[in-house]
Amino acid sequence: MIVRPRPHWIHLLFVRRGSLVRRIFPQQMFILLVSCAVVWIHGSLFQFKVTLNAGPFSLMGVALAIFLGFRINASYDRFWEARKHWGAVLVECRNLARMALASIAPQRDVRPFVLGLAGFAVTMRNQLRRLPAVHQTGPLLVPPLQQQIEDARSAPTLVLLWLARWLQDCQSAGQLDERKAQSMDTALNGLSMAFGSCERIANTPLPFTYSVILHRSSYVYCALLPFGLVDSIGWMTPLVVSFVAYTFFALEALSDEIEEPFGLSTNDLALDAMVAGVDAAMREMLGEVPPPAPQPDADYILT
Repeated sequence: MIVRPRPHWIHLLFVRRGSLVRRIFPQQMFILLVSCAVVWIHGSLFQFKVTLNAGPFSLMGVALAIFLGFRINASYDRFWEARKHWGAVLVECRNLARMALASIAPQRDVRPFVLGLAGFAVTMRNQLRRLPAVHQTGPLLVPPLQQQIEDARSAPTLVLLWLARWLQDCQSAGQLDERKAQSMDTALNGLSMAFGSCERIANTPLPFTYSVILHRSSYVYCALLPFGLVDSIGWMTPLVVSFVAYTFFALEALSDEIEEPFGLSTNDLALDAMVAGVDAAMREMLGEVPPPAPQPDADYILT
């Protein structure tokens, strides 16, 4: 995720990081060369004049913009829903740690449970990014649990099961009353719901056919647009067509990035920073000094 102060409006015109220029540069060059060729041949193809004008492209452009808008909205809904679920993970972890420290701590060491909550967030991140289940879980999960999740298909589920059994042991030992146990079980259900919802987003992409239709329509529109403009604006055709192509191609590329918000693309969610936030909250509640918060790199990227 790009994290930086908003630059001056003049600087914003020339920002490269986040503009997707590098990603769509080959497509842009292709459309630019096609436009230059159309101007060179004066809109003729095999000695036949292509009789197109700006009228049809106005109607087609409106329809294409509507379709692109739908794609952007659908992708951003997935991005924002994923962010809300990760926010719920932080809230529920804080609630569980607070109740454990207030109700169980005087009678039992709750540090394994509290750090286990941070371990759940780590395994959830690992699952969504297809990393090894035990990646960065060493300081957080007890060794038997780490061995159990090493080859597990759904490591966060096993961590939740361990947390639930730990609370059950406390209740059986008379260290946790029934009312508090029910409240904490509800919070664990909230963590399970957040994880399941993120799995749904990760495993259910937008319909591929819609992406194909939109992709083809954008390329055909931009490739034919020079024939409709060359007679009216002449040598300015490549510049105008390149700008239109940049708009369409960049919006398509952006929607493609945020459609799967758990990856490592420039505009994806900063899961590493969110996991570090959960870990810091748990350690502070235990009275420990958390590690420094992650900072964006030289390119303003925070993972």
